[in-house]
Amino acid sequence: MAEKFPSPAIPGVIKSRFHQVLSNPKHARIFHWGRILTITGGAQVIVQGLGIVSGILVLWLLPTKEYAWYTVVNTMLGTMLILADSGISFGVMSEGAKVWQNKNKLGAVLATGLHLRKKFAIGSLSVSLPILCYLLFHHGAGWITILLISASLVPAFYASLSDTLLEIVPKLHQDIIPLQKNQVTVSIGRLVISGLTLFIFPFAYVAVLANGIPRMFGNIRMYKIAHAFADENQRTDVNIQTKILKVVRRSMPENIYFCISGQLTIWLISIFGNTTSVAEVGALGRLALAMNIFTIILSTVVIPRYAKLAENKNILLKRQLQIFGCMMAVCIFIISITWLIPHQILSILGNHYENLDIHLLFLAIYGSCMNLLVGCIYLMYTSRGWIINPVLSISISIISTIIAFYLFDISSIKGVLLLNIFLSSIQLVFQGGYSIRKSMRVHS
Repeated sequence: MAEKFPSPAIPGVIKSRFHQVLSNPKHARIFHWGRILTITGGAQVIVQGLGIVSGILVLWLLPTKEYAWYTVVNTMLGTMLILADSGISFGVMSEGAKVWQNKNKLGAVLATGLHLRKKFAIGSLSVSLPILCYLLFHHGAGWITILLISASLVPAFYASLSDTLLEIVPKLHQDIIPLQKNQVTVSIGRLVISGLTLFIFPFAYVAVLANGIPRMFGNIRMYKIAHAFADENQRTDVNIQTKILKVVRRSMPENIYFCISGQLTIWLISIFGNTTSVAEVGALGRLALAMNIFTIILSTVVIPRYAKLAENKNILLKRQLQIFGCMMAVCIFIISITWLIPHQILSILGNHYENLDIHLLFLAIYGSCMNLLVGCIYLMYTSRGWIINPVLSISISIISTIIAFYLFDISSIKGVLLLNIFLSSIQLVFQGGYSIRKSMRVHS
């Protein structure tokens, strides 16, 4: 029998069929999203993986007391950045989405946002630093240590002032690769500096500084990335400033309140618990950092596209449900993995925390998933420039917090974690209802 060989026409047929598939708009859209999500997701796996390794390295190398101080400092840094922003990034995203194709106008929006952010930073520092000093002193830090820790915050705080605003520009243009490369470089820098310094100097201020220095270099690179699409010679625009401040005025009261409530777990343990409890809550929080990959993919790829959608009720509602459904699936997956291998997950934290209750791990992960869902909804509606009436939102938050204080023992880690889940559930219902209501009122 004669031996059969593949027909040389077959590769041509395959190539033709492949082009037919790509020419179909639906298939092309799937390939497009697959490519973007693969690039972003792959980079974020690296970034978050390096972040987790850095975090675990800090967790292993710092003594319990030093790690407790490190936890307090990171919590306060988050508060300082929220106060320095006060809704400016929402205003820049909302205004930038309207003019993203015009380099001059986008440059004016960015310049105005950066100008406002610097002004707000002064107020943030004046409020936050005294509180930080008190909490560190409360947990046994000496004045020299407090001064060193406060000084070590400067690089990270300074870089973060502009980072979040500069990133909006490439996100609007979906120029993802340079953004991801920059984040990977910063993460590698943090891991290298942490590894080289903490083995010799296992102090909280060294760990904070190791986080801040690479961010400074990354910030310089971010300026170049952003100004490829936004004219750096533009000055502050009064009209744009008025529009951004309108968003700030409505969001600032809520931001100030959520500076407290958003970090309530650490605040309550810092005030009512002991130093060991602070370290344990901080250690559990390290595990929750793995979820940042989904938040960053959401804010990098999905939210800018959602912000640019036309004012169409049906489209907005459909996209909202699709985005939220995907995040729900992610949360179910994370909780399932935690339930299946809790001991293996706890072993990552090292010898200092090997005796932590498995139930505390599950509560911490569940609470982080709830916060992830609330954050998903929050990012969606604020990207459209929609801001909840602060009187209503703060009133609901205060009432639910008072109720939670009566329901849970806030002097224990378990009680504080349950309180976090309770408050997140209230916010999920409230903010989800608001987002749907605003979409329903859009005129198609």
